[in-house]
Amino acid sequence: MTAQVTELADGIFRMSVLVPEMGSPEGFVFNSFLIVDEEPLLFHAGQRGMFPLFREAVASVMPVDRLRWISFGHVEADECGAMNLWLQAAPQAEVAHGTTACMVSLNDLADRPPRCLSDGELITSGLRRVRYIDTPHVPHAWESGVVFEETSGILFCGDLFTQFGSQATTWDDIVPAAIAAEESFHSSSVGPATAPTLRRLAELKPATLALMHGPTFFGEGADALDRLADYYAGLLKAAA
Repeated sequence: MTAQVTELADGIFRMSVLVPEMGSPEGFVFNSFLIVDEEPLLFHAGQRGMFPLFREAVASVMPVDRLRWISFGHVEADECGAMNLWLQAAPQAEVAHGTTACMVSLNDLADRPPRCLSDGELITSGLRRVRYIDTPHVPHAWESGVVFEETSGILFCGDLFTQFGSQATTWDDIVPAAIAAEESFHSSSVGPATAPTLRRLAELKPATLALMHGPTFFGEGADALDRLADYYAGLLKAAA
């Protein structure tokens, strides 16, 4: 396997590894995102077994030891399994995540003390302004969060909109495929806060949605988030 590198905007890269046997015949992708700036940030550390692939992908863009920040959606192997390997490879790097993640897991799991972020706090603000947003239990874990790069309007969605397939980018509707994957995996935590959290993200009016498992979507991000919220609101109503 190799990691495919796609530049989404000036200095912002999607690095993707396809596992074809998952979700056959479409396959299933694992994506990390690199924001190259004064303080480069990696969103998703990836699994330990995939670390050599993603390290090579980062090295094709910049020296790995320049990495300053490592963040991810929540504490799960495919999001942060290789966290400490990145910390070894980049001596100045720190993990940056929400207070809940730090309190529950990262203060113990990370080889160097993490930076604990408040909801809405800027992680870095060079040419790119990268802001952390708490999304507890959305899509699943208590410590879930996303990051929003304000200058490009890219929302790094974590596991939101998860879907099958190997396409790198798309302008097509991503909501039906996300619903199909949810009805296959049943991975989301559906509760009273699910739809409102998605609608709060829609208020950011993102121009791009960078999916961890799926293509990067260019288009009306707010509309896609609102329609995904409608779907989860319908699930909650049906369960009630």
